[in-house]
Amino acid sequence: MMKVAANLTFMFTEAGGLLARYKAAKKAGFLAVECAFPYSVPVEDVASVLRETGLKQVLITSYPGNLEEGELGFAAVPGQEERFKESLERSIAYAKGLSCHKLHIMSGMRSHNHDEATHLATLESNLRYAVSRLVAEDIVGFIEPLNPVSNPGYFLNNFPTAAMLIKKIDSPNLRLQLDIFHLQMIAGNVANNIRELMPLTGHIQVGQAPHRHEPSCPGELDYVYVFGKLKEAGYEGYVGAEYKPSTTSEDSLDWIDKCSLQL
Repeated sequence: MMKVAANLTFMFTEAGGLLARYKAAKKAGFLAVECAFPYSVPVEDVASVLRETGLKQVLITSYPGNLEEGELGFAAVPGQEERFKESLERSIAYAKGLSCHKLHIMSGMRSHNHDEATHLATLESNLRYAVSRLVAEDIVGFIEPLNPVSNPGYFLNNFPTAAMLIKKIDSPNLRLQLDIFHLQMIAGNVANNIRELMPLTGHIQVGQAPHRHEPSCPGELDYVYVFGKLKEAGYEGYVGAEYKPSTTSEDSLDWIDKCSLQL
């Protein structure tokens, strides 16, 4: 049975800072968590709260750079190759410190000074480098298309490009992070896309479209049906609850039972 991991970037924000969110997730019954950017907290402190709570860290996102200046990673940004390598090493250090074996590698924003082909070649080259490092560290890298409504200007914003890169690089250490919210916002046709993309997929995330609340909220997706399709496609991994609760985080969890999942 698929198990749900709380995404602590989006959930339990009412508890306060990152470390308090780990404790709130544990109190709510979660056994596993993921988060985007733990880098503002010393890795030793995050590791300590994981030991204290017994939670499993299943995924983190690569160091993004300066979020306030709009940076979201460097993998596809021409001329930022050294910053990409530095961010990758920082991300690997956190992943290892948290006993986390999944790392989402962000492509970054489009540069107006370079064309599509240059961005794509940069992304492929950096991903090949990343895979060589991740193999040695027993970490799987993930790429995730982000929709242009929520993340305007983000380079990797479609699934055919992500699928092409994963197939071309052809490594078990590079997989697709399939966020059903982004899939619906980018392409729709969710059932057929799940079937087509599942052979490349290593991690699932969910949120209702278009507002990104919990899956049981009214919206464009019937998540009982969606999870049925994920099961049909053979997915048995963690499901990241990457959504903004419409109520409190604890009160937003009714979808887990409705969709026959477990914590």
